[in-house]
Amino acid sequence: MANILILSVEKRKETALKVQKVLTESGCFIKTRLGLHESGEGKCSDTGLIILQLEASSAEIKALISNLKKIKGVKVNSVKI
Repeated sequence: MANILILSVEKRKETALKVQKVLTESGCFIKTRLGLHESGEGKCSDTGLIILQLEASSAEIKALISNLKKIKGVKVNSVKI
């Protein structure tokens, strides 16, 4: 079973460092990370998505979700596949 977290990040320029800090603290159990935002030809969206594949215990995942939800502008959704 794969544990997937999907993060919606608003005001990316303001929240990116906070999000990065939390993800770095949990880096040992992030198997895959994919970041998406609209860019190109004068565009650089201030919103984005981050998709994480986790190899972690339920407690580690709950702690990660809790820490991410403390950041204003970050929404988190958890999916098990």
